[in-house]
Amino acid sequence: MSEPTLRLGHLYPSLMNVYGDRGNITCLQRRCRLRGIDLQVTSLDLGEGLEPEAFDLLFIGGAQDREQRVVAADLTQAKGAALREAVEDGAVFLGVCGGYQLAGRFYRGAAGEELAGAGVFDLYTLHPGAGAKRLIGNLVAEWEDYTLVGFENHGGRTYLGPGVEPLARVVHGYGNDGASGFEGARYRNAFGSYLHGPLLPKNPAFADRLISLALERRYGEATLAPLDDALELQAHAAALRGR
Repeated sequence: MSEPTLRLGHLYPSLMNVYGDRGNITCLQRRCRLRGIDLQVTSLDLGEGLEPEAFDLLFIGGAQDREQRVVAADLTQAKGAALREAVEDGAVFLGVCGGYQLAGRFYRGAAGEELAGAGVFDLYTLHPGAGAKRLIGNLVAEWEDYTLVGFENHGGRTYLGPGVEPLARVVHGYGNDGASGFEGARYRNAFGSYLHGPLLPKNPAFADRLISLALERRYGEATLAPLDDALELQAHAAALRGR
């Protein structure tokens, strides 16, 4: 029997890659490889189309406002409709920080300029202005029976609409807007989060959830062999102590 194969589309890997977000791809590759799963990664850059049926997983990382402005037009015009179609068909999507914001309906920056988003999530993000406090520091949030840990650094405040549910509940830090107590968003198999650092290596249970969902969609079932996560759990514990 041939090894299972998953296909991952990495959107804008050069432009959207602050705070080590590319490490999320490395984490998924390693956790798949150790289980005999062939994870094939394809970069999707500016000007390149996205075929909605071509990928089992899709990822977009974070960036500063300047890079987000460059990416926004391409994301909405060249890839947005296909990205929404893929998510509606059950593909797994993860957007981090700027990628999370651009996966919503729109992002309004500090100067009032508005960037249209891909519309994967029913949410929008507003920056209160140049003098507003940045939401920065270590973040801990309750997710199902686990905790999620990471680092957040964002000026925008993200507000969820009725068509999306929060990913997790903030224990320490700010999360989406510093007031609601929510961190991130989920719609079908699409997830958004402000957690950098990167997110997945320090949160192996969440990484495995993404892999499992992708396998279930493609093969109808998913049983992941356990891995030795001693180092990952040490990193997770260190992040908890440093909150």
